[in-house]
Amino acid sequence: MFIEPNISGERRGSIEVICGSMFSGKTEELIRRLKRARIANQKVEIFKPAIDVRYDETEVVSHDANSIHSTPIDNSQTILLMAQGVDVVGIDEAQFFDDQIVHVCEVLATRGIRVIVAGLDMDYLGKPFGQMPNLLAIADYITKLHAICMKCGNIASISYRKTAQEGQVVIGEKETYEPRCRKCYHEK
Repeated sequence: MFIEPNISGERRGSIEVICGSMFSGKTEELIRRLKRARIANQKVEIFKPAIDVRYDETEVVSHDANSIHSTPIDNSQTILLMAQGVDVVGIDEAQFFDDQIVHVCEVLATRGIRVIVAGLDMDYLGKPFGQMPNLLAIADYITKLHAICMKCGNIASISYRKTAQEGQVVIGEKETYEPRCRKCYHEK
């Protein structure tokens, strides 16, 4: 398939989704892409859900302790107000945002902005998480990352919750979750 080059100079927006289980490197990949955009002298804004304060209130931090400054927000519509005059928007932990996040990403991409979204594609029950399935459906590019199963060492795609806490949203780290392959997840 031939793709006609953009010779008009107009910016073409896109939506990139980075997904996978916990400990698969989603945030690390998001940070890497955003830092590269900054190296290219592009104006970048990063957002994260205000409820995610595991490592820092304002920084997006990977499990490997790499970080980038972000703006914590409670409502995805806020992104539209704060992303004026930018080239690239990064969004971490997209599964925690409200149902307007898909519309927000569409509007940004239509404005010519490159949108890079990272989030869990499945919850601890192995079910689609939040608006991630809808974001995957509209994405121009998808990167699915995998962790290593903590039981057998194979490729892991599910975040196993080690605690008895109930509810879909339980913010936690290694004390609460571990990556598991499908077989080990179902053996519990």
